Amino acid sequence: MERKELRRVTALTLVLVMGFVSGCEMKSRLMSPIDQEHLASVPPPYQISWTMHQNLPVPENADMIRYLEDRFHVDLDMWNLENNRYEALIDMKLAQGAIPDLFRIRQTQDLLKYQRQGMLAEIPKEMLEKYAPNIMKAIREFAPAYQDYGKIDGKYYGIPVINATNIYRIPVVYRKDWLDRLGLPVPQTLAEFEKVIYAFANEDPDGNGRKDTYGLSIEGMNVVFGAFGQIVFADQLYFNVKDGNLVIGALQPEMMEALQYLRKWYQDGVIDPEFITGENKGGYKHLSHAFINGRIGMTSMGNYYHWTQNGDYMQWNTSGEESPVEATFNVKELTAKHPQARIQFGQPFSGPDGKRGSKAYDMLMSFTAIGANAVKEPGKMEMILSILDYVSANPDPDIRTSMIQGVQGKHWKWADDTKKDFIVLPPYENMFSYQNKIGANIGMVVPSKPTARREQWASTLGLEQDGIYNALEIATPSLIKNRTELTKLKNAAYFSIITGEKPLEHFNDFVEQFMAAGGAQVLQEANEWYHQHARE
Repeated sequence: MERKELRRVTALTLVLVMGFVSGCEMKSRLMSPIDQEHLASVPPPYQISWTMHQNLPVPENADMIRYLEDRFHVDLDMWNLENNRYEALIDMKLAQGAIPDLFRIRQTQDLLKYQRQGMLAEIPKEMLEKYAPNIMKAIREFAPAYQDYGKIDGKYYGIPVINATNIYRIPVVYRKDWLDRLGLPVPQTLAEFEKVIYAFANEDPDGNGRKDTYGLSIEGMNVVFGAFGQIVFADQLYFNVKDGNLVIGALQPEMMEALQYLRKWYQDGVIDPEFITGENKGGYKHLSHAFINGRIGMTSMGNYYHWTQNGDYMQWNTSGEESPVEATFNVKELTAKHPQARIQFGQPFSGPDGKRGSKAYDMLMSFTAIGANAVKEPGKMEMILSILDYVSANPDPDIRTSMIQGVQGKHWKWADDTKKDFIVLPPYENMFSYQNKIGANIGMVVPSKPTARREQWASTLGLEQDGIYNALEIATPSLIKNRTELTKLKNAAYFSIITGEKPLEHFNDFVEQFMAAGGAQVLQEANEWYHQHARE
């Protein structure tokens, strides 16, 4: 028996025996209506290549992939593309002539690029409504402003992926034990912040008798820029609205004042001299190793759920009891190295004109598209959309949670009869990205009202306020063409001014170079989109 056929027979056994949910009625809802024995003997009509967010590779025999193959009578070819290198890996595949059928476009600005390259299929609106009705319903109800963001020249090429939890900005985090040791409060103003970071650098906050600590690194700089109303260091150019038009934050004259602070702090040894290489030194991208290793006492890296401390809120444990949440990600790594370490969230400190803010991720996270080759097989696009809707926005809470968390009773269970909270079962509760290992969570994020306990905790931190969002959430032709070079120009200019390699006045030369290198066209097209969008 060939390997794929063996997988299909095993899949049938899996569906029949595993029992996603208890009871015959639920089993019948999850089972394919087509006779199982017949399916096992008939080759699947479609092989569907599929891309998704993943931190770990999805094994070929993953439980949930086998279930879906049987449920829809298809062969799913999961492309294992590491999230940290997704764009480079997908572009390599495309250059080799391979186009995924379910095409995850992680960077929103790439939708136009791939459409212009002929990599994407148009998705008729009526087909979306018929075969992905639950996804479209969620977008209409919870993110109506984004309904048409996947259109190019009036035609749909991408389904907008909206993350409702991005209403919470990136937190501002301090070493509380350092503040306490030095007798300093959490800073509320730029002047107070300056006092704190000088103390972090000069007054031995870790008590080891060595001058080996600094105030901040590159991610903390965004909160300094935020005190002047802008964001500079990000994986995209940040636009803002000023006097009714879009402007590029890094070009604004008030950035010279922010740079004046940063170059002085660098000269005085307050900024980590390794800031140019970033705070993350590899592995999971939201870890600030500079903070974890005790080099810096302040950062604004990673999201709120990367900074949970023991007991920040209550959650259900594997015994079905409520218990305090345990530390996650950055805090877990920090306290493993420095058991006495504690963190403190702070409000973004205000600048000279009362402005404040930290970086916030766009509500529009990405796009889900259909590869151009999928339309060559009649009915294939309809099948892809049906699977996507089933795994992403299923109205049945048992099925919906199973598609994300895995097999009910094996990987997870409901906390109580309300079906609002679930419990991840041992050993999966402590397993990094176990969903990838079992082939779960292959769909797209759909918008909803953030009501989980983790998000309720985030609300208590005030993270819905003072977020600085990118006012341009799509790409224009010139931005696609010039963004790499423009980003290099921006970073080089800012780094050279902060380190003192170039004088502060170099900022004006940088702005001229930026505009001449395509920035003027980028700005013009951005404003054309902005004013057109404002009229709609």
